[in-house]
Amino acid sequence: MKLLDYYILKNFIQNFLFGMFSFIIIFILVDVFENLDKFVDANLSIFKVAEYYFYFIPEIIKLITPIGMLLASLFTVSRFINFSELTAMQSAGMGLYRYMLPILIFAAFVTGFSTYFDGYIVPESNKKKFEFERTLLGKNVIMQSYSNLFYQEDKNIIIGIQQYLTLNKSANNITINIFNADDLNVLIDRYDIETMNWNQALNSWDMYNIHIRHFPADSTSHYSYEFIPFANISRLSEISHLKLTPDLIRKRQLKPDEMGLSEHRQFIDNLRSTGLETSRAEVDYYSRISFPFASIVTVLFGVSLSNNRRKGGAAMQFGISILISFIYLGFVKISKVFGYNGDLNPLLTAWLANFIFLSISVINFYRIQKFS
Repeated sequence: MKLLDYYILKNFIQNFLFGMFSFIIIFILVDVFENLDKFVDANLSIFKVAEYYFYFIPEIIKLITPIGMLLASLFTVSRFINFSELTAMQSAGMGLYRYMLPILIFAAFVTGFSTYFDGYIVPESNKKKFEFERTLLGKNVIMQSYSNLFYQEDKNIIIGIQQYLTLNKSANNITINIFNADDLNVLIDRYDIETMNWNQALNSWDMYNIHIRHFPADSTSHYSYEFIPFANISRLSEISHLKLTPDLIRKRQLKPDEMGLSEHRQFIDNLRSTGLETSRAEVDYYSRISFPFASIVTVLFGVSLSNNRRKGGAAMQFGISILISFIYLGFVKISKVFGYNGDLNPLLTAWLANFIFLSISVINFYRIQKFS
């Protein structure tokens, strides 16, 4: 790498770190003022508040990294243009794509790091943040219902619940899949239960409309029961030992933001194996993979935009980066709505915003090359 490459990279990294630090401070200050009443009501010390934001910072970094990359590309290229350094580079025979090379290499590094950071470090910090909110900020409001739940009771037993109503402690459309403990690809039994109601007096479930399919090696058998109290479920020996309770359902509602990438993938596989809807989970999963690549897309967008603009101070660049970021995030949110509803393929939903902004960048670069 030449000395000029180091110079370009040094300027870019300095601007990137400045942007990240600035956005983190702004993000935290806005959040502090928004939640100040909650901190006071909870009687939290300044050290506890600092602990809360220590757990929150990884999520902030995840969200603002593409914005920081965009700001760095706008600042760096605009500075080179305003001080005629870009003209000097071009006079020395360095073309547009050549001076972009060190920036793109750094963007690729940031993307790779962000994929791991967002997929494994951020979920762990989010678990602690959400637990902090539940225990110290009182954010443990019980939802009226949950949809598309699954529980891995044992390594070979998966329970899926299409809908759970918290007020009357009732579950609808339940499936229990029991696999061979020695070969988890082999399904032994499947229980389809229309309704389960929690019997508070017996501290157990009452089941309605149970359909059982048994899959031995050479045939298939089927049994049905209209109603059976869980207290008498010993006749169904395979599920008589389940520990599922309403409290367990409420406590084990992990959000996607609390799951690592591998956990999220397993979550989708378990939903699919129990016959539950996976569109929302798949959109969230693929979005977590596509979002780190926004760093490369925003760099290309920022460089192409700066080359089309010949003037502009730091305040203008800062404002432009904020505006573009809001437009990008708006595209992400809108496409997710269609993905959640099943109107768009989950993979396409996750990558749509990146494709749109990448296409705009390619058009900008074409115009730069054509009219330069």
